[in-house]
Amino acid sequence: MARALKYNLDTKVEIMEAALKVRELDLANYSALPKLVASSGYAGRNEADASTPSTRDKDIFTDDLTFSWNILDFGLSYVRAKQAADEALIQQEMKRKIVNRVIEDVRTAYWRAASYERLVGRMHALQGRISGALRDTRRLANSAESSPLVALTYERELIQIQREIELLEGELQVAKSQLAALMNVKPGSKYTLSVPSRRPTKLGLPDKVNDLFQVAATNRPELREVAYRMRINDKEVDAALLELLPNFNLYAGVNYDSNKFIASNDWVSWGAKVSWNLMKLATMPVVMKKVEAQGAALDARALSVAMAIMTQVHISRVRYAHQRKSYGTAAALSNVSHRILKQVRSETEAQKTSQQILIREEMNALLADAKFDMAYADLQNAYANVYASLGLDPFPRDLDTDASVAVIAEKLKEMWTREGTKARLEVAGL
Repeated sequence: MARALKYNLDTKVEIMEAALKVRELDLANYSALPKLVASSGYAGRNEADASTPSTRDKDIFTDDLTFSWNILDFGLSYVRAKQAADEALIQQEMKRKIVNRVIEDVRTAYWRAASYERLVGRMHALQGRISGALRDTRRLANSAESSPLVALTYERELIQIQREIELLEGELQVAKSQLAALMNVKPGSKYTLSVPSRRPTKLGLPDKVNDLFQVAATNRPELREVAYRMRINDKEVDAALLELLPNFNLYAGVNYDSNKFIASNDWVSWGAKVSWNLMKLATMPVVMKKVEAQGAALDARALSVAMAIMTQVHISRVRYAHQRKSYGTAAALSNVSHRILKQVRSETEAQKTSQQILIREEMNALLADAKFDMAYADLQNAYANVYASLGLDPFPRDLDTDASVAVIAEKLKEMWTREGTKARLEVAGL
């Protein structure tokens, strides 16, 4: 997870986009400042001024420094700055959404890849024995030493189990490539995973679904985004009303003119100008209808998102309960498969059963272990999905992705300990 937060390209893009929105906000704040314009100029002609006597040099240099303040522009800049601030907040929520998805994908891919690490050695060791058992079975089927139907049935069982193992191996092997992509590791690079022991999961959430809906409505980035967009749309009304007002501009400046025929070559000027774009009055009804339509669309979107989130919260809890049952069943199947394998080994050593039966039970045990690991991976994913459906971040808000992988990993570990999870739930009102 720490490597994904630091190196994942999708995460990096969202972090950069969030930083860009903050810079745009800074720029929007500066746009409210008055203007201070410095200018210089040169004017020349091939003959002197036609008036007599001449009142103009052939070559003239001018300079001026003018301070101006447009009150209407100031008001509009203030509104646009507020909208830019909401845009920055929206980008932060988009970053949260992407990072949550990446973390959830890492969790799923990691446990499946860890299953592959745990089982790949046993899979490869069994391949040679399976090939030998299939050769012996086909030989028996073609000879009179055994019933052809019995031999063929046994061969079918071996092939079916082998096919299931190969499908699981392919799925688990792909998970390792997916995990490498999430960590931004070069495709094809070889790496090994530390495979921890399986630990039980416990949500520690209240049973009242309405409380969970309230938390999700407060924390989910999708609903926060809609709320910010509603606020941006409301400010569009303020901007439209400001544009209806007369434009009042104040200015003052110092000037210089090199023409020696004028009485004063430098002077101070000031003044005020009022203008009013009357066409804005005609467009105002259209602007207001657009704002109202946008508001109605956002209201509908908010309702749709809220209903989707409520459904996700409900489904995530149902899925987690189902995966816990599936995990228990897979654990029981793995346990009984190993007990059968132990019994068959004892009988094989006592020459009471054949090597073919032993190999079949070894394959069954391997398949049961693979399904047990995949059930645990699905349980971990369902566990994280419940918190994701509530909008609770799986990473600290103040996390610095420029820190080392070890530092980020330690902060994540602190957050996911019992006390850290408890504190996170208390912040969420749970």
